[in-house]
Amino acid sequence: MTENSITEFENKILEIEHRIQDLENASVDDDIDRSNELNLLKERLVALQRDLHAKLTPYDIVKLARHPLRPLAADYINLIIEDFVELHGDRRFGDDKAIISGFGRIGRENILIIGQQKGKSTKERIACNFGMPNPEGYRKALQKMKLAEKFHLPIVTLIDTPGANPDIGAEERGQAHAIAENIYEMCKLMTPIINIVIGEGGSGGALGIGIGDKFAIMENAYYSVISPEGCAAILWKDGENAPEAATSLRLTANDLLNFGIADEIIPEPLGGAQKNPKKTADTLKNCVSKYLEEIKNIQVDKLIEDRYNKYRKIGKYIDI
Repeated sequence: MTENSITEFENKILEIEHRIQDLENASVDDDIDRSNELNLLKERLVALQRDLHAKLTPYDIVKLARHPLRPLAADYINLIIEDFVELHGDRRFGDDKAIISGFGRIGRENILIIGQQKGKSTKERIACNFGMPNPEGYRKALQKMKLAEKFHLPIVTLIDTPGANPDIGAEERGQAHAIAENIYEMCKLMTPIINIVIGEGGSGGALGIGIGDKFAIMENAYYSVISPEGCAAILWKDGENAPEAATSLRLTANDLLNFGIADEIIPEPLGGAQKNPKKTADTLKNCVSKYLEEIKNIQVDKLIEDRYNKYRKIGKYIDI
């Protein structure tokens, strides 16, 4: 982790964390009790984290959603899914590493889990196309969802993408059709679906695995029709206006909850999910388990009807 990889509003926090670490190391080395000083620094750290968290702008939240150390879909799968068996390929073109799919268990519940994966190392990020799925990724996801439907297994999707791959190869292989087909099919899949935004929720790329019965978003994630930078480039012809665009897009978890798009905000540790991935994963697991318990016994016809009504209620007309 380099200083340049840290969002600007973390710098003060990082400075105190380094001082705490140095004092703890010194206490071990020279066997001197520095507990009073350490406690004061830790209290100061928590107070600063709370103060900075309260002042986060929408664009700060976008930066946190993109944090290089933020837990990814594969991390959550490793932390909360037991007996995970990954399923590969779309049976048409290839295996898109930007989408992970497979069967596993959360507690006693057998599920299908699908996650958008960005990768951590440079090699992984290139292999995963930086979390921008190709058509074969969306077709892989749909094929596995159909399999879950056949065996009456609930589906959990973890959304984390800046957007679907926009390059010419993806378009030639039917990117728009693949996303549209997924949206259509997910609307009528005869099995429960839970959607969780764990990082970036980028436009159609997120919607391709983002239709379901329950929708939750992590506290420092976002969900938007376009990236702030893309919006700024269109409206102001300048990406420097991204912070203003982020505010106008109303893309934060609180915005989504107020609009009735999100059912719940999943809290994160102070400073973001990367500060305590295990604690964040436990919170995510509890949320998913709660939703599974709520919807697993709903009759299929009622489930489909409620899902339809959920999306029909989103948005409204305003006379100007």
